[in-house]
Amino acid sequence: MISETFSASRRNALRLLAGGAAAGLAAGLPTSPANAAARVWSVTGRSATSLKPFDDTLKRFMMDRAIPHASLAVVRKGKLVLARGYNWTADTSFTAGPTSLFRIASLSKPVTAAAVLKLAQDGKLSLSAKVAPLLGLSTTADPRLASVTVTHLLQHLGGWDSEVSGDPMFKDRVIAAALGVPLPITQAQIVTHTSGLKLDHAPGTTYAYSNYGYLLLQKIIEKASGVSYASYVQSKVLTPLKIKRMVLGRTAKSLRKSGEVPYFSQYTGKSVIDTSNSVVPFPYGGFNLENMAAHGGWLATAVDLAKFTTLFDAAGVLTSTSISKAFAKPSIGVNSDGWYYGLGWQVRPVTGGRNTWHTGSLAGTSTLMVRRYDGLSWVVLFDQRDDASGLNYGAIDALLHTAANSVKSWPTTNLFSTYGL
Repeated sequence: MISETFSASRRNALRLLAGGAAAGLAAGLPTSPANAAARVWSVTGRSATSLKPFDDTLKRFMMDRAIPHASLAVVRKGKLVLARGYNWTADTSFTAGPTSLFRIASLSKPVTAAAVLKLAQDGKLSLSAKVAPLLGLSTTADPRLASVTVTHLLQHLGGWDSEVSGDPMFKDRVIAAALGVPLPITQAQIVTHTSGLKLDHAPGTTYAYSNYGYLLLQKIIEKASGVSYASYVQSKVLTPLKIKRMVLGRTAKSLRKSGEVPYFSQYTGKSVIDTSNSVVPFPYGGFNLENMAAHGGWLATAVDLAKFTTLFDAAGVLTSTSISKAFAKPSIGVNSDGWYYGLGWQVRPVTGGRNTWHTGSLAGTSTLMVRRYDGLSWVVLFDQRDDASGLNYGAIDALLHTAANSVKSWPTTNLFSTYGL
C-alpha cells in the first residue's frame, strides 16, 4: 500500500480490541441495523461526474461490510472537490451528509499534535521539556520516566507498550479495582495508576503506539495554555481555519450531538461509565470516550477534517518550521516497512515527496485521513468497524488510492465555502 494504514503493532492492538481481550468485550447479540434485504442506498452532498470512482468505491465497500453510514471529503490542491454522505440502511430516521458528525477516534492525534506545535511555536512550551516535572509525575516506580520528553509522547517513544502491559485507556475496571474507586474512573486516576507502573521500554528507544502518551499531552496543553484542552484546540487551531463544528464527543447514546451519526458494533460489554454493571452496545459504554479526548475523543465532519489537512500545506496557523517538525524523522529513523511516526502523523517518503496519514478505530468507528504527495487529500469516516463478514476495514486505504488514480479529469471548483469553510 502507498500509505500503509497500520503498523504491525497497531494492527495487533486493534485485533485484540475487536476480539475483546484487551477491552473486556463480551460477545452479545449484534447491534448492527436491519439486514441487507431491507436496506436502501443513498448518497448526499456534492461531487462531479468525473469523481464517480470514489462513489463506486464507497458503495462496494459499505455494502460488502453492511456499514450504515459514511462520509467522504476529497481535496485537490487546497480545494474541496468532493463532499459526500453515504447511507446503506433501512432506517431513514438519520441520513449522513457531508456535515454529519462522526467520532473520529485516533484522527484526534494529529489535532492534538498541532496544538502542541502551536504552543511551542508561541514560546509557551518546549518540545524537549521533560514530562514528569512538567506534570508533577512520580518517578519512584521507574526512574526512567524522568527522561520522557514531549517529543517522545508525540512520536510514541515514551516507553509504554500496550502489547506488553495493556492500554491504560481501556483498563477502566482494572484501574478502579487497583485504586479502590468506583466507575467511571477519571483521567487523573489513569495517570496516577500508570505512573505507578514500570515502563515497558527505555524512553526514546522503541516505537509503541500509545494512547496514554496523548492523554499526557492533553494535560501538558492544559498546563502550558492555562485553559482546557478543548478550548485551546478550538481557539488556536480550529477557529483560524473556520472550523466550528468540531467538539469533544460523549459516550452515552443519550448524549449524542445534533447531527451525530449512530454507532454500530457486533459486540456488547459491561458499562464502564457508571456503576450499574449493565450490558450495553459497546460503542455506548464499553469504553469511556470522555477520557480519550486528546487521543480519540473528537467529533468532526469529513469536510472539517479535510480543511484541517490544509493546515499542513502552507504556513498559516503553523509556520513552515513547525510544519517541518511535524513530519521530521524520529531519532529511531524509518522502520522496516518504510514509514515512520512523526509528530501526530504517520509518514512515508515516496518518489516526489511524502504521504502522510492517520487512522482511527474504536468500536463503532473506523476512520482514515490521508495527505498525498501530489496535492490530493481525503478523509473518510465510518460509523462501524466490525461486522459478520470479517472483512478488513483498513482495506479502504488502498481502494481510495486506486479510486484517485483512476480519475481522468478533476473539477476546479472549491466547495469549502458551501460548508462554511
